[in-house]
Amino acid sequence: MTVAATFPDLKGASVFITGGGAGIGAALTEGFLAQGARVAFVQRSDASAFVERMAAAHGTVPLFLPCDVTDVPALRTAIAQAAEAHGAATVLVSNAADDTRHTTAEMTVEAWDRNQAINLRPYFFAAQAVVPGMAAAGGGSIVNMSSVSYMMGNAGYPSYAAANAAITGLTRAHAREFGPDNIRVNALMPGWVMTERQKRLWVTGEAIEETLHRQCLKEPLQPADIVGGVLFLASGVSRMMTGQALVIDGGVVVTG
Repeated sequence: MTVAATFPDLKGASVFITGGGAGIGAALTEGFLAQGARVAFVQRSDASAFVERMAAAHGTVPLFLPCDVTDVPALRTAIAQAAEAHGAATVLVSNAADDTRHTTAEMTVEAWDRNQAINLRPYFFAAQAVVPGMAAAGGGSIVNMSSVSYMMGNAGYPSYAAANAAITGLTRAHAREFGPDNIRVNALMPGWVMTERQKRLWVTGEAIEETLHRQCLKEPLQPADIVGGVLFLASGVSRMMTGQALVIDGGVVVTG
């Protein structure tokens, strides 16, 4: 994967990514490595093979810390371990999510709580954990990965859609709260990205045709298409941008 732009201020930066070993997260890890950043990431599933590929491709080994993001103490520990290895994170990308399809009728209280514990709660507590180090470093950037799903009014995953709407609200609240410490907080909202998980579970010819009909740009989104936007939000190039939601969806929804 190659990104056309270079962001010199990301070289040597300490970056922490949740869900950074698969799907969009893996593309983000590779994108930051290509910029020369020191990347640590958490992933529930084994990412050892991915780490080996990244080391071979970039000559730099990302720090893989096995962790289930629903375990907040474990997430805090992983962030502390990453800080010991790379210095306090000045870039946080909260990316881990689960868009498993479900209906309102079948949702139990336990399933709802589990869904929010994956799709929303880690965003709050990861930010809580990194902000002191960012403030001490003179600033930083938090990028919250959201989704256009709630803006489209999609059915099929109401708890997930609710979490992503909340991520936008949390982004704006944290941008206001952390701004005095020069910490920027933005959301990036992808459309339907053709990760291996999506292709395995939900991509059909009919679904692709319907998606492309909605998009202005008539190509399916790939994980690499999301990387440039995240690098831009992480870099000082966007230094006066905070509290915003940047959409990368091929032109399905509009903001403003």
